[in-house]
Amino acid sequence: MPIRRLPPETVNRIAAGEVVERPASAIKELVENALDAGATRIEVQADGGGLTRILIADDGHGMAADQLALAVERHATSKLEADDAGDVDLLRISTLGFRGEALPSIGSVARLTITSRPRDGGDAHQITVEGGDQRPHGARVEVRDLFYATPARLKFMKSERSEAMAISEEIKRQAMAHEGVAFTLDLDGKTTLRLPAEHPGDIGRLKRLAALLGRDFEANALLIDQARDNVRLTGYAGLPTYSRGNAGHQYLFVNGRPVKDRLLQGALRGAYADFLARDRHPAAVLFLEIDPLYVDVNVHPAKAEVRFRDPALVRGLIVGALRHALAAAGHRASTTVAADALAGFRSHTGVSSGQAYSPSSPSAQGWSGWQGWAAPASANARIIPGLNERSARVESGYEPAPNDGWPADAAPAAPDLIDYPLGAARAQLHGTYIVAQTRDGLVVVDQHAAHERLVYERMKVQMARGSVTRQALLTPEVVELDPAEAERVSARADELAELGLIVEAFGAGAVLVRETPALLGDTDVQGLIRDIADDLAEHGAALALSERLGEVCGTMACHGSVRAGRILSAPEMNALLREMEATPHSGQCNHGRPTYVELKLADLEKLFGRR
Repeated sequence: MPIRRLPPETVNRIAAGEVVERPASAIKELVENALDAGATRIEVQADGGGLTRILIADDGHGMAADQLALAVERHATSKLEADDAGDVDLLRISTLGFRGEALPSIGSVARLTITSRPRDGGDAHQITVEGGDQRPHGARVEVRDLFYATPARLKFMKSERSEAMAISEEIKRQAMAHEGVAFTLDLDGKTTLRLPAEHPGDIGRLKRLAALLGRDFEANALLIDQARDNVRLTGYAGLPTYSRGNAGHQYLFVNGRPVKDRLLQGALRGAYADFLARDRHPAAVLFLEIDPLYVDVNVHPAKAEVRFRDPALVRGLIVGALRHALAAAGHRASTTVAADALAGFRSHTGVSSGQAYSPSSPSAQGWSGWQGWAAPASANARIIPGLNERSARVESGYEPAPNDGWPADAAPAAPDLIDYPLGAARAQLHGTYIVAQTRDGLVVVDQHAAHERLVYERMKVQMARGSVTRQALLTPEVVELDPAEAERVSARADELAELGLIVEAFGAGAVLVRETPALLGDTDVQGLIRDIADDLAEHGAALALSERLGEVCGTMACHGSVRAGRILSAPEMNALLREMEATPHSGQCNHGRPTYVELKLADLEKLFGRR
């Protein structure tokens, strides 16, 4: 078959299929146009999952009448400008849109109407004969019968509900990146999202995120703000104990553009590797600001992926910034832990008839004067041990030592332990849980999980101070790989050596392994190298080895920690609480589960109806 030129209409529809994949992608392009036009208010309406009708209205600078015809021509844009030589710089793209494909692509598969009035005054104009609302200035873009010109594409659309959810998710992403812009979303005539403009900055951004992700995220988010070599990372990341079952609560932005980048996702996973099990995922909203010269946004038709000139710098910044924030959080656990614990309590309003006491009714004097109790089986059952004993304010073993240099009445008083963040140990339950009293509540600690984290953190410090102990293989092992995989592994030989793995190139498609980390013992070298090769291909880092070392350290810490069932003395319990307060990340075990639950006095009073 000879080569032929395709008709222009076919070319337009092919291009439209790349840009306009579904209604949500059409809305994404139109909203980005409004943001590039300086809009401070954007209203979105969608009917029938966006397939029947889409309306985007904004208060941006608008377009003049002579610009409307150009707006629907392919590769016509106001966001790129040629220099004196006629060249266009595609390496310094500072706008969200730049290709000039969105409007002509949508117009080729739907019925499109654009009504616009420029900010500097004049009449409103539109490129269709249909009437439109007059706005003070800005643009009004209406799309009807999306994909009516490509019926085959309609067959691949999901349900209207699914498409509506995708639209809502897209608007949320855009709203996260632009807290200074007001957004309104109407789906099938019902307002589902109304976000007022917030003050630009960390406070306004957190208010916007709280409105979109919930108050729990606001209460358990850590502020991220780090810079390195003119690259800045800001945003918020959740505590490890505020983890999720999937990665759906991870939002990543590069220069205000929502992206789904494997490098960024891998860096986020690596930062939390010590704190979460493999089936748990952190919640985070991260914004990367980088010189446009060092990031390529023109690698994906929908601009959903980017490519960095120095990916190692970006990954190192993300991992370092997140770990710094997690370390600064200390022993803090998420507020949802206490909420979940309180939800498990059940109040009781009476006693069953099978128990020793069977009250009939209280007397006029109240419960304290009620004499209608049935006689218990034994007189000793009336005595409740412990209630008539004096409670110690300071646990034994913490009294101040006598000091001959001080007068007896001037010796410094020992600090009251209940003023410490985790309070003073008061009891041990079931040989497993420590109950501590704080100034405004109580704390319940899982002694095994807490000590496991403490031991693990000590092991990590020891590994950081010196190289990982290695063991030489009796016979070096050759691992056959794809040539590209072998090259990636060999290129990271220095990084792997820091983790105790000594590898070197062995021909075009293999690597030679001479030494492995002693912590791994008798490990599967073949499987380990292949896992590392997969991680390097997907995330650009050898997560498999670091995670295996982490798992071994975690296992060793587990076996070397205080076991459940061991009876602890009061000084031992208090010593554990003080070490938790001084150790980063002690609020969760090595798998992201909480090591303690804190209940405030107000929460306890609610349980008993006191407030």
